[in-house]
Amino acid sequence: MRRYLYILFFALALTSCSEYQQALKNDDIAKKYTVAEKMYDKGKYTKAIRLFEQIAPSYRGKPQAEKLFYMYSQSYYKTEQYYTAGYQFDSFTANYPTSTKVEEAAFLSAKSYYMLSPSYSLDQVDTYKALDKLQLFIDNYPNSQYMPEANTLVKELREKLEKKAYSIAKQYNDISEYNNDHTAAIKALDNFILDFPGTIYKEDALYYKLDASYKLAINSVESKMFDRLQTAKANYNALIKFKADSKYKEQADKMLANIDTELQKISK
Repeated sequence: MRRYLYILFFALALTSCSEYQQALKNDDIAKKYTVAEKMYDKGKYTKAIRLFEQIAPSYRGKPQAEKLFYMYSQSYYKTEQYYTAGYQFDSFTANYPTSTKVEEAAFLSAKSYYMLSPSYSLDQVDTYKALDKLQLFIDNYPNSQYMPEANTLVKELREKLEKKAYSIAKQYNDISEYNNDHTAAIKALDNFILDFPGTIYKEDALYYKLDASYKLAINSVESKMFDRLQTAKANYNALIKFKADSKYKEQADKMLANIDTELQKISK
């Protein structure tokens, strides 16, 4: 019985393959459409794409076009060709605004750009583009069934940008060990805290701001040291006010002790 089933399966596979190859070479666009739809329904999206590519220009403006371009867009999405999928879904929503699939297409367009968003350490152009697309979807379809997922994707992207911004600000402090430009580090960390007031990295940013201001003060010329020590002490207080049991408290307390020692020297 297994042998017969195997032979039957093999025969069907050959027939399907033969039908696809014939459709590729056939000039009959209706035949290509039929086979392309079969490939799509079977999940053979790469094969479907090849046929859709051949017939798409001929079907523009025809009754079957809406379904064809929906399947065409989905095929790119299913094969993880997200740049092209995003473009095709955008085109679909523009050309078929009254389609029952337009909401889904708009969401998948935005999600395609989300899928292109790279690691936080890389350039975030695609992340900003994805956020714009998702926000546009949220504005246009506030009651959509896809809204919970859209909000989740937006949250993930914003957290990625937040992490990127923090890593850049912290990098200024890391680099200051070598170029002694502690002022640039303080400014970068200040800007980060202002831009992301509710950030999960606030404790870290406050500590590194203290670190940078402490190093700037300790290494200052005498005429500027007093004011800079006072600023560093204020930054210590800001950290402890934010989190009294900060994970950085031991290092911060050592800095404070040195700051007070230097202030006492100046007072004498």
